[in-house]
Amino acid sequence: MKTDIILCGVGGQGILSIATVIGEAAMNENLYIKQAEVHGMSQRGGDVQSNLRISSSPIHSDLIPRGGADVIISMEPMEALRYLPFLSPEGWVITSNTPFVNIPNYPDMDVIRRDLNQLPHVISLDIEALARDGGVPRSANIILLGAAQKALGIEYEKLEDALRRVFGRKGEAVVEANIKALAIGKQAQS
Repeated sequence: MKTDIILCGVGGQGILSIATVIGEAAMNENLYIKQAEVHGMSQRGGDVQSNLRISSSPIHSDLIPRGGADVIISMEPMEALRYLPFLSPEGWVITSNTPFVNIPNYPDMDVIRRDLNQLPHVISLDIEALARDGGVPRSANIILLGAAQKALGIEYEKLEDALRRVFGRKGEAVVEANIKALAIGKQAQS
């Protein structure tokens, strides 16, 4: 078993929380894991990216080579495009379809949609609307994680357990909101 994941987005969107939950689920399965993070200008709405590698055998590098990512999970559609050179030919892109326009020359959304639609495996969701409508407005990132569950090859229950461990110190209400968000994402990708 080997899964190479690129998580990307804009600072403050919860990319590193997704990485933590996936990593917790993988470690609980006694899998090997390596992670490399690039925070960029995260406090100013800049690029945030993480390479997350999971395997049943030892991993020698924490960086994913070009063409080697099995999954790109992106909280922002333009950021998904930024990392396409790293996606394997049969890889999956799971992305929010709501732009975070933080630069003056942000690409036209029609161009972004066209580029994403040319890929063989894409799940594109309005996670902000799903979070708002589901009553979990602060858990849009976990909705995206739920939508990525099958592509990750991690059992749904293992992600639920990881959410409980990662968010348990924040209280039961936070845990339940994130479990609800995970379910919303799983249902949306079906």
